[in-house]
Amino acid sequence: MTRSSTATVRKKPVADVSAATPGGFMMHGETVTVASGEHIELVDITDRVMDLVHRLHIREGMVSVWSLHTTCAVLINESQPALLADMKRFLEEIVAADEAWMHNDPAHSDCSRHNADSHLRAMLLGHSLTLQVSGGEVVLGHWQRLLVAELDGPRERSLRVQAWGIA
Repeated sequence: MTRSSTATVRKKPVADVSAATPGGFMMHGETVTVASGEHIELVDITDRVMDLVHRLHIREGMVSVWSLHTTCAVLINESQPALLADMKRFLEEIVAADEAWMHNDPAHSDCSRHNADSHLRAMLLGHSLTLQVSGGEVVLGHWQRLLVAELDGPRERSLRVQAWGIA
C-alpha cells in the first residue's frame, strides 16, 4: 500500500476571475459505470470526469455527478490509501451492519439484501456533486478528488454525469 496521496493536477491553473461570452452554450449528459470489487470501496473517478470535460471543450460551466443508486454515494475528499482505509473503517463503525435495522427485518420490509447499513451510510455521504468548470478545467483543490463510495458491493454502478456551459 502506498502512503502517498493522489494529487489533482490541472492542465491550466484556475484563473481568479474568468468569463465567457455566450454563443457556444452546450449541454451534454451521459451515464458511466463504475465497478467495485469489495462490499465497501472508494473508487476515484476524477480523471474520468476531467477527461469528459476536456473532450467536450467546455471553457466555463458546470459538471454534475449523480449516483443512480440508493446505496452508492459520491463525495470529494483526498485519495490516499491510508485515508481511504480510514474512511471505510469509519463508515463501518458509525453505522454497524449487525444492528437490528427494521429494513432488514422481514416483519417490516420486503428487502432481501439486508442492507440497511448501506442505505444509512449513503444517506450520510450524499448522492450528487456539482462542480465548476473554469478555463476548461474542473475546479478542484490540489488534493481534492471525486470519489464514488460503493456501500453494498461488489457490483457495477451507474452514474449520470452532465456537463454544461460555454464551449
